[in-house]
Amino acid sequence: MANAARQLVLPPARPGRVIGLLGGSFDPPHMGHVHITREALKLFGLDAVWWLVSPGNPLKARGPAQLERRMAAAREIMQHPRVHISDAEAQIGARYTARTLAALQTARPDVHFVWLMGADNMVQFHLWQDWRQIMQTVPIGILARPGARLAARASVAARVYEHARVPLGKARMLGRMEAPAWCFANVPMMALSSTRLRASGAW
Repeated sequence: MANAARQLVLPPARPGRVIGLLGGSFDPPHMGHVHITREALKLFGLDAVWWLVSPGNPLKARGPAQLERRMAAAREIMQHPRVHISDAEAQIGARYTARTLAALQTARPDVHFVWLMGADNMVQFHLWQDWRQIMQTVPIGILARPGARLAARASVAARVYEHARVPLGKARMLGRMEAPAWCFANVPMMALSSTRLRASGAW
């Protein structure tokens, strides 16, 4: 796995940089993804964000649109010099976040990674494979999503790792903290979802 990780084609990142990782199927990518990415850059003091467009979500029964189509749509909608679109998960052959993180840290041990996710994902985080390992591996930045704010704060993961919660006043230092460390950020919300866009026929 180490050899494979070293051969990954990854976005640029200088040693010591703090990189946010926003994973998902992006099926399709939308302005809600753009919004939380821009907010994360500011709130968590990130040098860059990588969108990790996944081959598929193991928690969803129906597969997403073709990877190349989703990558192209992501590049079109996310126009920011410090945000990069990556197919690293497809290169790794990973469908689970824990394995993705292990490969990225092996490939780039000289940078600091922060896992980013919406509050809706925090609600079901305890259902992810090796979720405790993820919490112990990298700091996590959580951004409010419509209808999930209170549920995220009361989630299984939030209760189990309450001791590792970072106050918002220290959010900009999150990337340089040792895991477990997580921070919940209330941000202006946009009521957009990939599910709704697919249902509307817009994708």
